[in-house]
Amino acid sequence: MCGIAGIVDLTGHNPVPAGAVRAMAAALTHRGPDEDGFLDRPELCLASRRLSIVGLADGRQPIFNEEGTIGVVYNGELFDYPETRAELEGRGHRFRTHTDTEIIPHRWEELQERMFERLHGQFAVALWDASRRRLVVGRDRFGICPLYWTRQTRGSTDWLLFASEIKGLLASDMVEAKADPRGINHVFTFFSVPGPVTCFQGVEYLQPGHYLKVQFGTPGEAARISEHTYWEIDFPDKGDEVSGSKKQLVDEFEALMLKATEKRLRADVPVVSYLSGGVDSSTVVALACHFRETPIPAFTIRIKDPLLDETSEAGVVARHLGCRPVVVDFGSTEVLSSYPELIRAAECPVVDTSCAALMMLAREVHRQGYKVALTGEGADEWLAGYPWDKASKLLGYLDFLPGLPLSQLARRLFLRLTGSPRFSKDSLRRTHEAVGGHNPWLDIYGLMSLNKLRFFSPEMRQTLTEHLPYADLRPNLDRIKRWHPFNRGLYFAGRIHLNGHLLNAKGDRVAMHSSVETRYPFLDEDVFAFLARLHPRWKMRGFKEKYILRLLAERWLPKEIAWRSKAMFQAPFDSFHLDEAPAFVHQLLSEEALRRTGYFDAEAVLHWRQAFRTMRSGGMLRISTEMGLAGVLATQLWHQTYIDDSLADLPSVAGRVESLANGRETVKTGHPAGAGLVE
Repeated sequence: MCGIAGIVDLTGHNPVPAGAVRAMAAALTHRGPDEDGFLDRPELCLASRRLSIVGLADGRQPIFNEEGTIGVVYNGELFDYPETRAELEGRGHRFRTHTDTEIIPHRWEELQERMFERLHGQFAVALWDASRRRLVVGRDRFGICPLYWTRQTRGSTDWLLFASEIKGLLASDMVEAKADPRGINHVFTFFSVPGPVTCFQGVEYLQPGHYLKVQFGTPGEAARISEHTYWEIDFPDKGDEVSGSKKQLVDEFEALMLKATEKRLRADVPVVSYLSGGVDSSTVVALACHFRETPIPAFTIRIKDPLLDETSEAGVVARHLGCRPVVVDFGSTEVLSSYPELIRAAECPVVDTSCAALMMLAREVHRQGYKVALTGEGADEWLAGYPWDKASKLLGYLDFLPGLPLSQLARRLFLRLTGSPRFSKDSLRRTHEAVGGHNPWLDIYGLMSLNKLRFFSPEMRQTLTEHLPYADLRPNLDRIKRWHPFNRGLYFAGRIHLNGHLLNAKGDRVAMHSSVETRYPFLDEDVFAFLARLHPRWKMRGFKEKYILRLLAERWLPKEIAWRSKAMFQAPFDSFHLDEAPAFVHQLLSEEALRRTGYFDAEAVLHWRQAFRTMRSGGMLRISTEMGLAGVLATQLWHQTYIDDSLADLPSVAGRVESLANGRETVKTGHPAGAGLVE
């Protein structure tokens, strides 16, 4: 993949500030260390930083059509590019390169905005059509490739800026880094920032399946900007789901997964895979090896905790398939040493410390000379693979009497018995209305949301009184209410957890930090369409999650792997709360630092840091509090990194951004530019 950026003068009066787009591109060098390219026009300037994977010798961007009237900068991969190229050439289109990027201007010539419906893969793209005086900026269906945008007014000029990462926007010297409390509210609701809100004031995260259209009028006339949806997650109406014989369905699923995996092996560089030992990644590795004479290398994280270590299961798979295993150790020491770098990469507070483990895994992939890794994300979302899916199903059995919501009573009883704070009935009602009824994710998100009541300062609570994070998701309630309740939970898994967390802080951002592209067979459009229309009984049979996947895996893997129970990939939290934690932890959680940021109640943080030490290990109160304390530290660390670098003795991105904007090579802290980054 790559990094893209651009600036547009929406008023049509002024040229793009000299050097601004080049500074934006420089801030994205880690996304594309191989080469850069720029498209300069009176109305706009577009930039690309390229990680060359397909068309190594002739894929430099921007890429144009035959007449040079349509120019494209692009981040991603179109996996069906050989077939699509042949199709387009058959209709008279002429190609000059061997890169998949060149598909895009030719698709646009035929279809204009309907082009997005025919782009298959993972992408963020900016296309300028000079003859129509139109710019479109869009993302793939599931949100694999990131894209942020903002409108900024300077004097009489209205600017549109976009970039693959927020660092790119900040490097323009036209966007000030200010906190948006709504984004922090998202972190303490969803563990992530699924968008369109971000933690940066005025910066939006373009949603998956969406594109922006900027239409210029006559010279000097203000441009019109609009946002459009070309695709969204959908499921059949309840009762219209598909079923069939076991062999028929598994055969169809197998054919789709083989095709999806084969396409994601297409590259002009070697491809490796991540392997956890779970059924998702193990199936992907097995199918990938089917297409290779030599089994692909498999990269595995070893968590230094016997209860969390999955390397023995990964070893079973590697030996079965003949893969060369590569193991990266990760424990408390690595959590602490890599967390500041993780926040720099993710650009938002990260509660899940295992994201740092994935960052280290990508670093090792890069160190060994690879650029592309397959991974298994998506299976848990489409096939109800999380523990809370089972818990919700179990609680649902309590609601056997119409009009008597015993499951909700059980949830409230749990809070009372554990002494946890509780939201008002009105707040719960508004949440349920915003998402079309209860779903399994409300239970796990509820554990995190309780930390708003524990930790938010009075000022923060006042600021967020009317803010309902679920409303920011803009769900299509007319469709959602027609689905099977089971599929409602899968929708929010994809809309929030997959898009906001797994493909962001745990996916693209930590992988591209080390110039590694990750590819996802379970996020193939045809695979999703098949799984979406299946009856829920093929997704969860009794309390066995990912049922149809396990039937498929039996054909390719040892039975103990195919039917192995789901194990959550997690890393240790405790290190942050010990006295021997690094100085920056105590500095960021000090009363002075907490009062300066204003997000949290300093006395409450001190109280719960002390109380946490004596809580019963494994208890839900401890888990909830643990997530909250990690969220407090992560938010403080994010603020230090991007907003105010005086809270702790750590380098900041603010200084790095200032150096890029001014053409200098050192940051305010005295650290080398990009210190800690793999570029």
